[in-house]
Amino acid sequence: MEARRDPASRAGAISRIGKQLGIHPEALRNWVRQAEVDTGVREGVSSDDKAKIVALEREVRELRRANTILRQAA
Repeated sequence: MEARRDPASRAGAISRIGKQLGIHPEALRNWVRQAEVDTGVREGVSSDDKAKIVALEREVRELRRANTILRQAA
């Protein structure tokens, strides 16, 4: 993220750093983008919010399954 802030090294920073670290540039670009969202620099859904959404969706599925079982038993 520091390399992207510096105008002199901004062009190609992700590709260059990805090669140095042995990481595919798109993977690094996605990580940087998500880090920007998490820190509030960029709009989007934060990692914490994504985890909460996944947990809530799982809970809804379980509750619907339980409701179906209870309806069939009644």
